[in-house]
Amino acid sequence: MYIFDGAMGTMLQQSGLEEGQCPELFNIEHPEIVTSIHAAYLQHGSDIVTTNTFGACSLKLADYGLAQRVKEINTAAVIAAKQAIMEVKPNAKIAGSMGPTGQFIEPLGQISFDAVYDTYYEQALALIEAGVDFIIIETIIDVQEMRAALLAARDARKRLNKSKNDVGIICQFSFSEDGRTITGTPPEAAAIMVEAMGADVVGINCSLGPEQLIPLVARLAAVTNLPISAQPNAGMPMLVGTETVFPLSPREMGSFVPALLDAGATFVGACCGSTPAHIAEITKAAQHHTPKERVEVAPFTAFTSRTRFVKVGHTEKPIIIGERINPTGRKVLAKEIKAGSFAMVKRDALAQVAAGADVLDVNMGVPDIDVVAVMKRAIMELSMLVDVPLSIDTLDPDAMESGLKAYPGRPLINSVNAEPEQLERVLPLAKRYGAAVLCLPLGKGDLPATAEERVALAKEIVLAAYAVGLRSEDLLLDPLVLTLASGQDSAVQTLRTLAMYKETFGFPTVMGLSNVSFGLPQRPYLNSQFLTMALSHGLTAPILNPLNGMVKKAFIAGRTLLGFDPAAAEFIADYGQEEEGVPTGTVSVTKESTVTFDSVDPLENIQHAVEQGEKELVIQLVEQALAQGIDPLKITKQALSEAMNVVGDKFGSGKLFLPQVMLAAEAMQGAFQTIKRVLPESDGVTRDTVIVATVKGDIHDLGKNIVAALLENNGYRVVDLGKDVDPTDIVAAVERENASVVGICSLMTTTMPMIDVTIQAIRDAGLSSKVIVGGAVLTQEYADKAGADSYAKDGISAVNIVKHLLGDA
Repeated sequence: MYIFDGAMGTMLQQSGLEEGQCPELFNIEHPEIVTSIHAAYLQHGSDIVTTNTFGACSLKLADYGLAQRVKEINTAAVIAAKQAIMEVKPNAKIAGSMGPTGQFIEPLGQISFDAVYDTYYEQALALIEAGVDFIIIETIIDVQEMRAALLAARDARKRLNKSKNDVGIICQFSFSEDGRTITGTPPEAAAIMVEAMGADVVGINCSLGPEQLIPLVARLAAVTNLPISAQPNAGMPMLVGTETVFPLSPREMGSFVPALLDAGATFVGACCGSTPAHIAEITKAAQHHTPKERVEVAPFTAFTSRTRFVKVGHTEKPIIIGERINPTGRKVLAKEIKAGSFAMVKRDALAQVAAGADVLDVNMGVPDIDVVAVMKRAIMELSMLVDVPLSIDTLDPDAMESGLKAYPGRPLINSVNAEPEQLERVLPLAKRYGAAVLCLPLGKGDLPATAEERVALAKEIVLAAYAVGLRSEDLLLDPLVLTLASGQDSAVQTLRTLAMYKETFGFPTVMGLSNVSFGLPQRPYLNSQFLTMALSHGLTAPILNPLNGMVKKAFIAGRTLLGFDPAAAEFIADYGQEEEGVPTGTVSVTKESTVTFDSVDPLENIQHAVEQGEKELVIQLVEQALAQGIDPLKITKQALSEAMNVVGDKFGSGKLFLPQVMLAAEAMQGAFQTIKRVLPESDGVTRDTVIVATVKGDIHDLGKNIVAALLENNGYRVVDLGKDVDPTDIVAAVERENASVVGICSLMTTTMPMIDVTIQAIRDAGLSSKVIVGGAVLTQEYADKAGADSYAKDGISAVNIVKHLLGDA
């Protein structure tokens, strides 16, 4: 057990940090203050102090004109921490802090994965070079940013010839009250992903108080054996007079420590609002408590998307990998991909998920295209559209890396064979990006005909995988399915291979069905029979078309008969009403699960297109509706607004997450722009002006940017004043732009009082504009006291509130 320190910002404010100053510049201009803060934490029980470098990457320092001083500022921070350790506790450790960049990586934002990686690499190199014992990547709300930071930290450590014993890497996420990050990632998916990518510790900081963190720590402990860190806030901030106060006293903070330790935490500390007194109580509570023994998690294989995780293995119920996103043998799909259209790709994805696919295989193998760029785009588009994990299916290592880099989670690589060139290119990619990899028993010689030959090739691949550092839970095996025409016992050898794989390795197994029946009649029937036999021999994840009713029914039946469907509940739910003896060629999916765009009502089609994020299709549908003489105002209110209402309801109930919301909003924006292009004089799409800004002294604008994008995509004219905006500038902009609504936010506890000042300035100017406030530190109670017209807890709420205030709902 180790005790971290508490808040740095809180202590700097008490030591003279003024509004608008760069906290990290204190490392150079006032190192004695930074050292004294570290010393105070050490004196009150901390074993690890965290450097004053939370915002010391170039992207954040650029806000203060300090982007060229990354190494200088980070080095000074480590020196200040070392000085405190030398004076107070020589055996204490230093964690080099790397906080969020404040930007979303594309496609959620505009910045590239490589650009974020570069800024973290520069900072990590400076911190490790200066002598930290840990890199702590903290307060991260998006898995893509964590992936970039973790890769950067690992690469910097490697460049400086350090091991994880020299410099451990701690990955701390920030979760909301719903138990997910802002972009929808649950603790389990976060832990599975970072462990596969080589994190040494996984944890949680900021966001919530200690009571709320206890169940989240337990959820981390249920899926990983990594050490777990927990650094909660001292409660949620409140405004008392003009002062921001965190409500939990040191003793109250300490009272939650036993439960955090019992839940699985190894590292405990505190975040916003905490002081050395809080750490003293946390230390006392930890020293007087003997934690429950943590239950060891047996190794398991899992894939993750941004918003969910899927386990696969012999003790888990078999899963479906959807095969439809593959242009091989599909001329229309290949033609669309080559033309740059992803409409069919996205519809196939949605249909397969609605029909029960747990993972989607993504193959972009079309001749004469830039497969690297196309794979990147496919992975980005699909990861925004669906919530199931993806399988990256390509033989091109560059396209594979492009897809891996773009994927916000832990995917499956389909596949690697025993050829040395393949092993040398693919296995290191799987290790670097934390992917699971499917091993195909093929070598340079003839096709292996027998199960024994295939198992021997599989052993070669497995040993090569272990040699690059992959784990057993990173590997899945393919038995190799050959057509029946290749030999009368080809199917038998595949089934024998599955059984031998299970006995020899115990790894999950994956195989495609369609090869077995190639060139034969009644292919769905043959495939379904072969599938049930394969399931009984140890197949855990068939690659199949879930829209084929016969094959899908065989899959559900096989899963039921093997004991993975208690009381046959799933089989009865899917097929209980089906008439006996009536063959089913396709799977029936409900309108709730997926939607079509062929309704006789054009407005319904437009609404569905927006809900599904069909950016390309919605343009065609709006053009058709306008050509039919449908009023633009009717399209706006009855199709576009209604679609976003549905999206908002699903977001509020946890059925959709921020990426899907942003995708729907982009589709809506496309619809608005189409109306303006076709009918430039139309007044059905021009809405009021909304001013948005982050208050004076606050340099955070991620949430504000999301709100601005959503409002703009809903047809409002948005004037974004940026961050650190003086109240007088906001008032001037409201007058100049004749704005109906002003949205102001504060992400820092120190700048919360500026919300009051800004609202008062707007009122004093006699402006009638409605004022909405928001930000991570704000509450409804605070908004009411400050005199705001409304409080928005997130982007969707902000849009709905604006609509309500302006009568557009």
